Amino acid sequence: MNAILVTGAAGFIGFHVSQRLLDQGETVIGVDDLNDYYDVNLKRDRIALLQKSDRFQFSSLNLADRSGMERLFATHQFSKVVHMAAQAGVRYSIQNPHAYLDSNVVGFLEVLEGCRHQQVEHLVFASSSSVYGANRKMPFSVHHNVDHPLSLYAATKKSNELMAHTYSHLYRIPTTGLRFFTVYGPWGRPDMAAFKFTKAILEGKSIDVYNYGKMRRDFTYVDDIAEGVLRTLDKIPQPDPNWSAMNPDPSSSQAPYHLYNIGNNQPVELLHFIEVIEDCLGMKAKKNLLPLQAGDVLETYADVDELSKDTGFEPKTSIEEGVRHFVDWYCSYYNISTKSSVAL
Repeated sequence: MNAILVTGAAGFIGFHVSQRLLDQGETVIGVDDLNDYYDVNLKRDRIALLQKSDRFQFSSLNLADRSGMERLFATHQFSKVVHMAAQAGVRYSIQNPHAYLDSNVVGFLEVLEGCRHQQVEHLVFASSSSVYGANRKMPFSVHHNVDHPLSLYAATKKSNELMAHTYSHLYRIPTTGLRFFTVYGPWGRPDMAAFKFTKAILEGKSIDVYNYGKMRRDFTYVDDIAEGVLRTLDKIPQPDPNWSAMNPDPSSSQAPYHLYNIGNNQPVELLHFIEVIEDCLGMKAKKNLLPLQAGDVLETYADVDELSKDTGFEPKTSIEEGVRHFVDWYCSYYNISTKSSVAL
C-alpha cells in the first residue's frame, strides 16, 4: 500500500499533520530522531498518540544518516512526502550553527535524494517566515525577494527552497515550499512564546519580552497550519507557463515548483498576545522588558492570497480562541489547575 512519509512526526507541526492524514484514512510512516533540543518525553507522547492507529508506523532516524534514509525509501513505496523535520529556533542557531547545517541542509538533501530515486508524486516541505529577514514591505509576499536573512536558521530555510527548486528543475520532482508564520497551539514546542510565557506565569517567574513587547507576529494556530498543509499536498504544482526568465517570480518556475505563505494574515503585538494568555490563566505576568535580540525581526505579516486562490485556504482561528485551546491543553497535560479554571 502506498504511504505518505512525514518527517519530524514527533515534532509539533509534524504530529498534527500526521494526525490529520490518519483521520483521512491515509497510511503514514513517521520519522524523527527524537533529539533532546527540548523535552523528549513530549515527543514520545505525541508519537504514542499516533501509534493508536494501525495505519501509522514510526522509525527513529536521523535524516542525515544516508544509508538509513536509503533503506527507508527502499522499504516503503511513498506516494507523497511531507518534510516537517528541522532544527528549529532562531536564537539557538546563533549558539549551535552546526546542528542547523546537519539537520536542515544535509538532512533535506537526503530527503530530496529519496524522492528522486523513488519518483514521488509530490514533496511538500516546511520553510519559514524567517526567510523574509531584513524585508520591511508588508505584508510579506512570496513574490518578494528574500536574499537578506538575519539568522542562520533563516539561511538554511532559504537554502531548502533553492535545493528543492534545483531538484524540481533537474528531475521534474513536484515540490512545494510552505513558509510558516509563528505557529502555536496544543502540543506546542517549549521554546516558543505561548509555551514559555504560560509556564513562567504559572510558576510566578518573570518572562523575557524582547523589543519591549513592540514586536508584531502573525501568530497562526496549528489546526489552520495543518489544514493548509493538507490542502497543498493535494495541489501538485505544475510548471508556470507565464514564468519569465527576464522578470523571474520567486514563487513559481518553469519547473513543477511553488512557494506559499501559511499565516493568520493578522499580526498581533506581543504584549497583546501576553494579555490573552493572562486572561486565560486568570493571572498576571511579570514582564522583563528587553531590547531586540540578534536575529529577530520586528514584524511578520503573511500575504496568503496565493494559497487561498490555489487551494481555498482561509485561516479560521482567532488569537483568543487559539490561546484558550493551548492553555487548556497545557493545564491538562501538566495536570495544573488555574485561577481561571477554578472560576469556571
